Amino acid sequence: MNRILLISGPPGCGKTSWILSQLQAHKGPCGYLRLAGFPAEGCPQALDGGIDQAVLADHCPGLRDLADPAQALAHPGGDLLALIELPQFQPPADADSSGIDPRLLPQLEALQLLPQRHLSFGRDAELPPQDTLQFNALENWALDLTRSVWDPPSLNSFWFELVNGAYGEVYRAKALMNLPDGRSFFFNWIVSQEGTQFLPLERVAPPEGRPQRLSRLVVQGKHLDAAGIEATIADCLLSDAVLELQQAPQRPSGAPLLATR
Repeated sequence: MNRILLISGPPGCGKTSWILSQLQAHKGPCGYLRLAGFPAEGCPQALDGGIDQAVLADHCPGLRDLADPAQALAHPGGDLLALIELPQFQPPADADSSGIDPRLLPQLEALQLLPQRHLSFGRDAELPPQDTLQFNALENWALDLTRSVWDPPSLNSFWFELVNGAYGEVYRAKALMNLPDGRSFFFNWIVSQEGTQFLPLERVAPPEGRPQRLSRLVVQGKHLDAAGIEATIADCLLSDAVLELQQAPQRPSGAPLLATR
């Protein structure tokens, strides 16, 4: 029997980590959808930009992207686990009997993805509660870093500064970052944690210039210094020449890469 679950909660509560554990434990086909959610007063929703989808797809080969109607509607018989992630600061006051915000229904009905259950962090005991924080004011900022490659020591320094208040009061930060050896790391931090989760992606890019995969930084907090963050990042990224110096020894022949970027 197909199972369709809606998983909601505030920023950083552990929605994606919990979803990953459920997908990896399921023996049959799996699908995932991240909804945009709705802003609360003074708290705009973070524009994830595909980070969660990229991390889950990397660790769950064959994961269906349920935002694609062709994949959402092509259910194999009987054993699909479809998990729908919804950022939500507070459960809606006008939810239906299943707890679902009625504003979601047109999109879910179009994809034929009406949840059988709605689990909410901070409300349902079967979900971990330790990072379920209440927010009454929050800014949101994001930066597209596609094709950017970081100097590793500079990345470590920047991230330490970011989560320790050098650019404003950061409550939540997550990112996908490219390194010159072809690896990409998922960075995941919230103010209630003692440290950052660093999760390497399984897929490693070949040493052939700048990777095309998703790379992005999302920050939520108060009094954020966006200009300062961008200026520091610009100093931490590798130029084409330095990137080529680090990649050339990794190629079998050591030959220089033809200029295609």
